[in-house]
Order: sequence, then structure tokens, then C-alpha cells
Amino acid sequence: MGIACANLELRNPVRCDLAAVPVRALADTGAMYLCIPRHVAIQLGLSAHQQREVTLADGTRAPVDYVGPVEVRFGNRRCFVGAMVLGDEVLLGAIPMEDMDLVVHPQTRQVTVHPDRPNIAAGIAKRAA
Repeated sequence: MGIACANLELRNPVRCDLAAVPVRALADTGAMYLCIPRHVAIQLGLSAHQQREVTLADGTRAPVDYVGPVEVRFGNRRCFVGAMVLGDEVLLGAIPMEDMDLVVHPQTRQVTVHPDRPNIAAGIAKRAA
């Protein structure tokens, strides 16, 4: 499929005095979470709430800081998530992509808002009977 990237704006919704940080993120539908490098966490004034253990691509496990909240903006969409402090680039996983109703087009390797719902994000929220 190749590599798909997205231009995002990250904010700390608790610290309105800090500027948003524009980033180019690797969009990975096989990953779950938002991952940010330490320098982005510092720019956003985020401190660790806890440690989480993650399994890396090579199968090893590592403890990482879990920070948040992070406001993620893409086009006319936004969501609020926690983030793992990990790596040297921003990784946009499935949870924030689903939350913002984004899709990855394999042929063009572009991330866009869902074409059937360009004006407002949608999702499935069903209650138990």
C-alpha cells in the first residue's frame, strides 16, 4: 500500500496560552494510538499521567509515557485523545482516525475526511437492548 501521511495540528486544550504545533504524521491503520515524539510533548506542555507498556514492531516491549489530553485537528475535524510518547515522528493510529471519521485511500496514499460525510464526522454508537 505504501506510506500515507497527514498534515495535522496538535494542541493542548488545557493550555490555551501555548500555540498549536503543526505536524506531518504517518497514518498507520495497523496502529491504534496517537504517538508523539518527546519534543512535541514538550512543545505542547504535556506531562506524563502514567506509564504504559507497548509492544514494538520487532516484538519487544517497552514502557512509555502516556500524556494528554491532546486535541488533534485535521481539516474540519478534531478529536481529543491521549498519546504515547514514542519515536521520532508523529504516528496517527486507528483510534483518532476513527474518532475524526477519516479514511486512507490506498491508491493515492492520502488521508481525507470520509467522502460520504464531508461536513460532519459520524460513527457507530449503539446501546445494548
